Amino acid sequence: MKLILGLGITGLSVARFFFKKDISFRIADSRQEPPMLDIAEKESVLSDSHFGEWSKSLLEGVTEIIISPGIAEAESIVDWSRQQSVPIISDIELFGRYAKAPIIGITGSNGKSTVTQLLGEMAIADGKNAVICGNIGKPVMDSLSDEAELYVVELSSYQLDYTNKLSLLTGVITNITPDHLDRYSSFSDYISSKLSIYKYCQFSTVNMDLDLANDVDGDNYYGIELNNSRCDFVAKKNGSTYEVFHKGISLITSNDLVVVGKHNIENLLAALTLGYRFGLSLKVMIQAAIDFKGLEHRLEFVSTRNNVDYYNDSKSTNAISTKTAINALFEKYNNLTLIAGGISKKEDYSELFQLINEKVSAVVLIGQCRNDFSKQITAPHVEVVESMKKAVSMATSMTEGGAVLLSPGCASFDMFVDFNDRGETFKRHVLEGI
Repeated sequence: MKLILGLGITGLSVARFFFKKDISFRIADSRQEPPMLDIAEKESVLSDSHFGEWSKSLLEGVTEIIISPGIAEAESIVDWSRQQSVPIISDIELFGRYAKAPIIGITGSNGKSTVTQLLGEMAIADGKNAVICGNIGKPVMDSLSDEAELYVVELSSYQLDYTNKLSLLTGVITNITPDHLDRYSSFSDYISSKLSIYKYCQFSTVNMDLDLANDVDGDNYYGIELNNSRCDFVAKKNGSTYEVFHKGISLITSNDLVVVGKHNIENLLAALTLGYRFGLSLKVMIQAAIDFKGLEHRLEFVSTRNNVDYYNDSKSTNAISTKTAINALFEKYNNLTLIAGGISKKEDYSELFQLINEKVSAVVLIGQCRNDFSKQITAPHVEVVESMKKAVSMATSMTEGGAVLLSPGCASFDMFVDFNDRGETFKRHVLEGI
C-alpha cells in the first residue's frame, strides 16, 4: 500500500498514475477541503482517503509514502513515518523510476522556470520530443510518455528534500539567494538542499559565477566576464550589450533577444550549456533563443503604445526580484516608471528603495503597503492609487518614451487572486489603452 500525502496538483497526479497502474494507494491531506478534492472525486481516485488532522492510523499497511513538496519535515505525519522507518519519497523520485528518456534537472532561487522553458523550446526546435515539466507547472507524473526523448524538469528545493534516488543526465543550479527561510532552519540548510541536485547528475553543469558551487566538480561550465578555458559558454559585456561566446566564437548578443537584463543572459548561458551536453544543435539553440519571448509575468514584454514599452513582472513578489527587473530595464531605458506594492513580506526593502530612488523616474504604488512605501521612496514623482486600472493610467500619463514596469515586490492577495491575476489585469488595461 502506498500513501500519498497532500491532495494538491502533485498528489492528484500521483493518484492518477497509481489508479492507472492498478497500484493500491491511500491518499490523505490535513485540510478538510484540499484544492484538488472536486477533481479527484470526479476522477474516482478517492476510494481510500482521509481529510483533516493527521492520524497515525494512516500508516497502517503502508510500505512507502509519496509526499507533496508543500508538506514540511516538521509535520507530525513525517515524524511518525520516520519513527516507523516508512520510506518517504518525492514525486520526482517516483517519476525517475518510470521515465525512459534522459532527464535534465534545473533548480535555483531564481531563473529556473525560464531556463527550463527555454531549454525545452530549444530541444523541440531541434526536432526532439521534449517534455517540459516539474515545478514549472505540469507535474512530472502527468508528463510520463513512452514517446518522450528528453525530459526538462524544474526542481524546487522542497522536491529535492524528499528525493533519495534519481538519475539525471545533467543538472544545474542557476543561483542561490536567501529564500524559503520559513521552511529551513538556516540559509545553510537551504544551500545544502539546492546543492543536492549534483549527487544525482551523470554530468554536472556549473555556473562559475555561483561561489556557493565552487566545490562542485563540474563537467560543463559557464559564466559572465570569465576567461576560463573550462567554460563552454561565456558572456562578455561591451557597453550596454552582452555578447555570448562558445569556445571563443561569437554566437549572439543581447540586442538579438526579446528578453532583457543580465539575468536573462545568465539564463541563456545555462540553457545553452545544458543543451550542448545533451547534443542539441548550436545553430538551432541560438535561433530558439532569438525567438524566445520569455515566461508570462516574468519581465514579460506586453506592448508598445505611444513610444512607451510596457513590461509585466507580476511574478515579482519580493525585493530581490524587483531589483533584478529594475536593473535589467535600466540598461535599456533612461526613463522608467515603476508600478509596485501589495502585501509586503517580512524582508528588508531598504536596498530596493535606494535603487528606486537612484534609477526610477516615477513610481505608482498600489496595495496594502502603498502608503508605507510612499514614505520611503524619494523618486522625482511618486503617486498612490487604489486600483490597477488607475495605476496603469497614472503611469502612462507620467511616462514620455521609455518604459512602464509592473514589478510589485510584494504578494498579490490583497487585491488579486494571485500573481497571475495581477499580471493579466495589468496587461488587459495596457492593451485596452486604459
